[in-house]
Amino acid sequence: MRDSLRELGIFLGFLLYEPGILILYYHTGDDIMSVVEEIREQQKQALSTMSLKGKLSYFWDYYKIHTLVAVCVLIVAISVIHQLVTNKDYALYATVINTGTTSYEDETAGRWAEQFGDYAQIDTDEYQVLIDATIVLTESSDPQIRMANQQKMVAMMQTGAIHAQLAETETFEEYAQFECYYALEDILSAEELEKYRPYFYYTDAATFEQNDTSDTASGQNEDTASADMAVQTDPSTLVINHRDPSTMEQPVAVGIILTDSKMIKDSDYYKYLDSPESDYQGYPSDVIFGIPLSNKEPEMALKFLEFLNVTED
Repeated sequence: MRDSLRELGIFLGFLLYEPGILILYYHTGDDIMSVVEEIREQQKQALSTMSLKGKLSYFWDYYKIHTLVAVCVLIVAISVIHQLVTNKDYALYATVINTGTTSYEDETAGRWAEQFGDYAQIDTDEYQVLIDATIVLTESSDPQIRMANQQKMVAMMQTGAIHAQLAETETFEEYAQFECYYALEDILSAEELEKYRPYFYYTDAATFEQNDTSDTASGQNEDTASADMAVQTDPSTLVINHRDPSTMEQPVAVGIILTDSKMIKDSDYYKYLDSPESDYQGYPSDVIFGIPLSNKEPEMALKFLEFLNVTED
């Protein structure tokens, strides 16, 4: 093939632009390397006659794109390395949902994180504490933001990334109905049960949503099952006292009521719950603390509960 091209006299051309010089080379395929070497030699000769300013100008004219790309790559590499080196595991990641404050005016989250780090004697060189109060799930919030926050919560709850959670009654009960929290009797000591019992938040296990088809399998047709689902009661219209287990068929204590906690009252969080408009299921809304079932090591979360000082001890 190369011989045929040579016989036909087909030549390849290269153009090289030097500052103020246009050099045109014609050569056969066998001469490519020699031409490249010749170009390099002429570049060296051209550079040797330039001043320092000229050399810098030459470099910038020909290599500015390469230089900018290299700088960007270097910055990204340094950033990634810095994150890998300085990133710390969470000793505690707690979410505080629907606080009623905006992130730019919130000083409580950072203060709590710092104070809890001292309280729990956490080695901040190895671990970090994050109180995430940015999550808003109210109906009045922006739909896109609410959807993003819901997706974030689902992902983090599934992976065990959230160690503890605070929310007002409506949001807490929604998660409780999906069995997201530990039953307190499963994780509290006898002493802790006695200490926190006056502040227990109960949900009714008899109302937990069931995701099975047992009724259909036992003879109920699908049309009837669909009709039953369509008439499910809006939970907000129910009248339920979550402080009183005697009103429930299968009461389960899944949270600690923190409404009267000094830490809550001294913060800017949940001030809107003082309004009667915030009542839920016939009773004033509370601030409730719960520990997600996906948290396989709840000890630090219990320490955080102790820090929030719900009792007068």
